[in-house]
Amino acid sequence: MYMTFQAATPKKQPVPDTMRALVFRGPNQIAVEQVSIPRPGPGEAVIRVTLTTICGTDLHILKGEYPVKPGLVIGHEPVGVIHELGVGLSGYAVGDRVLVGAITPCGQCSYCLSGDWSQCGGPIGGWKFGNTINGAQAEYLLVPNAQANLAKIPDELSDEQVVLLADIASTGISAAESGDVKLGDTVAVFAQGPIGLCATAGAKLRGAGFIIAVESDPIRAAMAKRMGADMVLDHTETDAVEEIRSLTGGKGVDVAIEALGTQATFESALRVLRAGGTLSSLGVYSGKLSVPLEPFAAGLGDHKIVTTLCPGGKERMRRLMELVRHGRLDLRPLLTHTFSLDQIGEAYELFGQRKDGVIKVAIRP
Repeated sequence: MYMTFQAATPKKQPVPDTMRALVFRGPNQIAVEQVSIPRPGPGEAVIRVTLTTICGTDLHILKGEYPVKPGLVIGHEPVGVIHELGVGLSGYAVGDRVLVGAITPCGQCSYCLSGDWSQCGGPIGGWKFGNTINGAQAEYLLVPNAQANLAKIPDELSDEQVVLLADIASTGISAAESGDVKLGDTVAVFAQGPIGLCATAGAKLRGAGFIIAVESDPIRAAMAKRMGADMVLDHTETDAVEEIRSLTGGKGVDVAIEALGTQATFESALRVLRAGGTLSSLGVYSGKLSVPLEPFAAGLGDHKIVTTLCPGGKERMRRLMELVRHGRLDLRPLLTHTFSLDQIGEAYELFGQRKDGVIKVAIRP
């Protein structure tokens, strides 16, 4: 008696239709939940997130200081691999490694065509991830206007080398750009958190002659020196305003960068500014912000006060990656801690309370 056997056909592994994501439910209410994996429409792409971070702005959202709708996935600093492409895109393929800026301009509206990419569609309109659409603290991310926003990562660069370019580097460096730092300028940078450290690096990249950082945390003060500060003043031990004015012979600095978002640091930045100087403001302010008349010279001191929202778009990301690729910028020392997505609650606590010398946390979904 003979028996024949037919080999079983291997079953295809089902494609998952849900993912883990950090969902905001209300002030001080966040949790990792199962949500649907997004599908791209025309001109959109979905990336599988390989590395992201927590931003200071996420802390403002968590505390209810910046309102977003409950049920939103938050986060806006994504590095990943293209998972699916919508129709209408060219030059990209599934599997490409990409960096996506925190700001995703459409490239077609009047704001974009006027060069105000961050304000795409209206005030703060370029910031969509974790603000008006689901963000990057998740396993997958839908990228709008993908043709304008997917920046391919050179093979020789790691995720860790580029993830901070998406927001804090682009934002911090933009303070020096918007402040029009010139060769040989004297620059003061108030607060050396992640954004302030990148502002210090930006001032150095722009050719500032003398960079003074103001920071009381010894770990961040040491990092400020590493990022390019010539001197760091501890505002808890000395009157930083008086010290800066003394260091500049009473004249004041050419550019003051405010990187914290408080009334006190804003006033201090204004008080160290020379006549005709520029205050470049990066901080996210909550509550009322007032301008003291005396350092403002009653409005007659030819001062400039400029604000900047993180520049985005794929060309901005490409240019920043060129700085990294050619050794001009290395932000890996700022990534002091790494967590999985399941540990993100612990990561928020550590980052929010500035424990264990944290500067920036990496989240690996």
